[in-house]
Amino acid sequence: MGFWWLFPALIFAVTVTGHWAVYGLALANRHVCPLDNWQYTNSCSLNSTERCCTLQHIPFISTCGMHAPENALFGATLNSGAILFLVFCIFQHAHIIKKNNDNVTLSRIGLAVGCLSSFGAFIIGNCNPGTLMVLHYVGAALCFVSTCLYTLILSILTYRCFVTGLEYILAPIRTISTTIQITATIFYIVFFPQETYDYQHISAIFEWILATNVQLFELSFVVEFYYFSASMLSVLMTKDEEETSLIMS
Repeated sequence: MGFWWLFPALIFAVTVTGHWAVYGLALANRHVCPLDNWQYTNSCSLNSTERCCTLQHIPFISTCGMHAPENALFGATLNSGAILFLVFCIFQHAHIIKKNNDNVTLSRIGLAVGCLSSFGAFIIGNCNPGTLMVLHYVGAALCFVSTCLYTLILSILTYRCFVTGLEYILAPIRTISTTIQITATIFYIVFFPQETYDYQHISAIFEWILATNVQLFELSFVVEFYYFSASMLSVLMTKDEEETSLIMS
C-alpha cells in the first residue's frame, strides 16, 4: 500500500496545473483568446489596445504553448506528463499481471498502446507547431488515437479484473469517461480541419474536454494504486525470465 496511490494524483496535478497555467500565460500575453470568446475577425490593427481575435488566436492547447514565455512551460508539462504516464502504464500492467493473470495479453496490448500515447505526447511537447507543424500533428494524432484505445482497454480490464472490490463503481465511471474521450476526439478531428471560426473554436473546446477527461480518468486509478506495492514490479522480471526459458527450451 504505502503512498503509491499518490502517483496518479501526481500525474493529474502536474498535467492539469501545467496546461491551465500555460493557458493563463498565453491569455495574459494575448497570444490566444478566451475559451468563452466567439467573436473573431480576419485581421487586427497594430495600434489597437483592445483584445483582437483572429484564426491564430483560437485557444487550442498547442496554440497556447506556441509562443514565449509559455512555450517553455508547455514543453516541460508535456515531457514530464509523458514520462509519468509511461511509468503509470508500466505500473498498471504489473498490477494486472500480479492480481489477474488471465488478462495478461490484453494488458500487454494496453501497455503497448499506452507507450505509443506517451511517445505522441513527447513529440507534441518537443515539436512546436509554429516551426515543426507536421511532426507536431503526427504526435497529436498518435497521442489522441492511442489514448482513446488505452482508456477503452483499461475500462475492459476494470470489468474483467477484480483488484480492489470496487470495480462495480469504477467500471461504469470509466466506461462513461471512455465514451466521452472517444466522442470528444471524434468531434475534435471533424471540426479541426474546418476553416470557419466557429468550427475551429468548437474543435478547441473539444480538445480541452478530451485532455481534461483523460486526466480525470488517470486520477480514478488512485483506488488501484492504493493496493499497489513495490514487490509487484518484480512480476515483470519474472515473466520475462519465464518466457526466455520457454524460448530456449
